[in-house]
Amino acid sequence: MGKPIICAEGEGEKRWFYGGGVHTWKALAEQTNGAFFLFEDTLSRGKTTPLHRHPEQDELVYVIEGEILYSGGGVEQGVARGGTIVTPRGVAHAFAVVSESARLLFLQTPGSGQAFYRDASEPAREADGPVDFRRIREVAEQTGATEVLGPPPFAKP
Repeated sequence: MGKPIICAEGEGEKRWFYGGGVHTWKALAEQTNGAFFLFEDTLSRGKTTPLHRHPEQDELVYVIEGEILYSGGGVEQGVARGGTIVTPRGVAHAFAVVSESARLLFLQTPGSGQAFYRDASEPAREADGPVDFRRIREVAEQTGATEVLGPPPFAKP
């Protein structure tokens, strides 16, 4: 039988993601019997992801603060505070932060994709480095949980 996971605002392990942003881990796959993992992502304007997909995981993003531009499954749409995006496994997608900053709650199920995010990040420091898409691609290939398909599909914000 599992144990409840309780994580207050601001609590959780903080990791700087090579793709930009700081993840605050709220629930690990090991804590959910592999059902899912959950982290909060704090991002700055201009942060964008490459076009990618998760072959074996469904993804849910809830916008806590700010606004992002989402592209996936033939849809390109702005998603602001209180908005939710559900991307089914295998669907190519990307997003870019269009507000000054954004906070996203990110859940992926099953939790088998966690290795990508953990391996493509390091413990957060006060000042973190630039986006490193080369390392993102390398970790994606190593873990198999994410397939980087190309550059972001957006014009420069």
